[in-house]
Amino acid sequence: MTEFEEIYRTYFGDVYRYIRRLSGSESIADEVTSDTFFKAMRAIGGFKGNCDIRVWLCQIAKNCYYTYLKKSAKTDTLEDDELLKLPCFDPTAEEQIINRDEAEKIRRVLHTLPETYKEVFMWRVFAELNFAQIGQLFGKSDNWACVTYHRAKEMIKTRLGDGTDEK
Repeated sequence: MTEFEEIYRTYFGDVYRYIRRLSGSESIADEVTSDTFFKAMRAIGGFKGNCDIRVWLCQIAKNCYYTYLKKSAKTDTLEDDELLKLPCFDPTAEEQIINRDEAEKIRRVLHTLPETYKEVFMWRVFAELNFAQIGQLFGKSDNWACVTYHRAKEMIKTRLGDGTDEK
């Protein structure tokens, strides 16, 4: 097994879950994760080891996801065919719709946060990085990452609580 195959086997699930949570779509996560590892394979020679390889891969994945969004001009909405699959009178369907509505509200609020807070929150929640890894990514301490994450979380709670999606 080559070194890159080992990297692929070790980190594929982490990258996939990160993009799956970020996009809310299995098909997008499949496509973006494949693109991520293709780009990583071409760029692995330039990886200097200044950060954890998982952080490096998730950064590539995030960039691939944003590129995907720009190319497809898609938004995070519920597709019509997904709506048709939901049972009309099933209580679990109501719960699913409520959960999706709440997730959409959180996404809207998240995108109103200052960039640093948004990034730290996304790395922590979607990529499940620890504070040391996040601090390393930004060239800061793990304490800085922890404080920034908790401030972002409080901003989100506040904005959700008062119904504002703006700064």
